[in-house]
Amino acid sequence: MEQRKSLQEVLPKTLEKVKEQDKAWLHEMLYGVLRNLPTLQFWLNGLLQSPIKPDSRVVEHLLYLGIYQLHFSRVSEYAAVSETVSACDNLKQPHLKKLVNAVLRNFVRQETAKSIPKEERIQLNLPKWYYKKIKQAYPEHYRDIAGNQSAKAPIWLRINQTKTTVDAFLAACSQAGIECSQDEQLPETIKLVNNVNIQALPGFNEGWFSVQDKAAQHAADYLAAQPNDAILDACAAPGGKYCHILEAQPQLQTCIALELDAVRAKNITENTERLGLSNTDIRVADANDITSWNPTGQLFDKILLDAPCSATGIIRRHPDIMWLRKGPDIEQLSGLQAQILDSMWSCLKPGGVLLYATCSILPEENSQQIAAFLSRTTDASAIPLHESFNATERQILPGESGMDGFYYAKLQKAVAE
Repeated sequence: MEQRKSLQEVLPKTLEKVKEQDKAWLHEMLYGVLRNLPTLQFWLNGLLQSPIKPDSRVVEHLLYLGIYQLHFSRVSEYAAVSETVSACDNLKQPHLKKLVNAVLRNFVRQETAKSIPKEERIQLNLPKWYYKKIKQAYPEHYRDIAGNQSAKAPIWLRINQTKTTVDAFLAACSQAGIECSQDEQLPETIKLVNNVNIQALPGFNEGWFSVQDKAAQHAADYLAAQPNDAILDACAAPGGKYCHILEAQPQLQTCIALELDAVRAKNITENTERLGLSNTDIRVADANDITSWNPTGQLFDKILLDAPCSATGIIRRHPDIMWLRKGPDIEQLSGLQAQILDSMWSCLKPGGVLLYATCSILPEENSQQIAAFLSRTTDASAIPLHESFNATERQILPGESGMDGFYYAKLQKAVAE
């Protein structure tokens, strides 16, 4: 995190060096420390007589792991202390073994070492910038948001009804002894009761399903693609919404996905192939550089803009997000979102619809972004998201009906008189 790299970037390479039986444990330790970092820092500071020197920060991180094991895991006290002390040799810091041993044993002995911090921000395990943001935005709900974001997220699946049915998938899971349930609100949506190897689920290779949070599964319904529509999915990776659009409406005139990152664009292609989807058009391009990907000036009936954002709605899945982000990042992201919104609006047909989405819960990226767009765009108006949901925008908070935090707004372009 000190190098501003996400766990998604570094963890896969690290796990390659770890024994198969230890991978789940390592994953749990890393995510657990990140979810409880302010509390761990508070406890460690109370146990140290003087701060750890900057050139020994790796041992500070090791102590977080040790304290986490002692307080939050089922690892025995002896094993937690012994293994953490031994790790000093692996980290080429043998001179700090006595310190690590003393700190951890004092944590075990002293009940006061486990005292509850008085500062609310530390109790909620939030960085200062994020605590300030959500308390200001949601004065009545910020504590619930923090609690939901520290919890483990459920795994949601979306059934590919071009390949199978919900009933057939549920029957196959039942036969395999895998517990899951159909969602009451979204009939194509399945919730897994326990974490399982996704690739071992029935029908994975056959394209029966995709892993996609329930909140993100609303996108295709809200977009409501019709036969012969020309569709654009801007900023499309990882491709779940793009695939869902194609599954829901196979008779499209065209369905273009834009993704700036070539590796992520390749992942979209792999997903469409596994799901057996046709009529795909995946382009590696910057959505803002319109002439590079749209030299003919094609206009679209419907555009999905899942804008780059702070990802504050998915912290429960990626707890490193709140430590990698800083307050000034939000202003930069808001500027980028506004730029892409304006660019995509120029690609929309008169009478066409743009669905704006983020996995953020911050108003600057969501309701305020849309309000600013409407105030500067004379041919734009907000319209109901869905025939069964009359609001023109929707802010989903983390934990609502088991979902990630997400935002939607639906805009229509006026027809020239």
